[in-house]
Amino acid sequence: MRISHACRTDIGMKRDNNEDNFLELPEQHLFAVFDGMGGHAAGEVASGIAVREMREFYELTGSDPEATWPFKDARDLTYDENRLVTAVKLVNARIMDTSEADASKKNMGSTCVSCQFVERDGKPKAVVAHAGDSRVYLFRGGKLSRITIDHSLVEEYLRQGKITEEEAKNFPQKNIILRALGQVRQLEVEVHQHDPLPGDVFMLCSDGLSGMVEDNAMQSILAKTLAQSLEAAAKKLLDTANANGGVDNSTVILARYDGP
Repeated sequence: MRISHACRTDIGMKRDNNEDNFLELPEQHLFAVFDGMGGHAAGEVASGIAVREMREFYELTGSDPEATWPFKDARDLTYDENRLVTAVKLVNARIMDTSEADASKKNMGSTCVSCQFVERDGKPKAVVAHAGDSRVYLFRGGKLSRITIDHSLVEEYLRQGKITEEEAKNFPQKNIILRALGQVRQLEVEVHQHDPLPGDVFMLCSDGLSGMVEDNAMQSILAKTLAQSLEAAAKKLLDTANANGGVDNSTVILARYDGP
């Protein structure tokens, strides 16, 4: 399986430190973005724990298939889905352990969005797991579509029909997240699989990008810059977020499925 990727993160124009973090583990075809939350740079600690723990879990289980997992499998999920969900749950537990042991890190947390490319029975799959409002988009045939649903109050109100798309843009509680790492022990992780086609680009990003650049603008940027390189596209996306105000840290991973 051939996967090309580019990763980029930026502190933005308003923040003093970058609480975003990302994981790239190309030998496992695994990619993840974490947007940390918490005062006194605790968000930076949380997202750092997330990167370290997920990397270690995948390196361990990749080298030793018989390694014991810290959580039971869900019978309705595939091996690859269970593996990614277990990694996210493990990260959640480690963040909570650290938060409870250090008062200065109390209530710290992080969003998580992750994607692993696997091949089973000769067919490629993109396994996506997330918690929070960081997102995964699919760019296919010149069109950009979001394939994750934000675990946020504004998204819930949209789903219930309480507000319109236009009202959502200026929703006063736009930053309220309903699900994130480090908040509860029994974290519910959303997971699903996709069937990638050669040339598909999966874009993982924090809300520092998606909140500053409209989806149609991101689609236009990808359509114009991907022909140059994934790196050029990633840079242009974050430069645009900053040009639009850059009120938050922004992070993007572009992972392209090039074929078997």
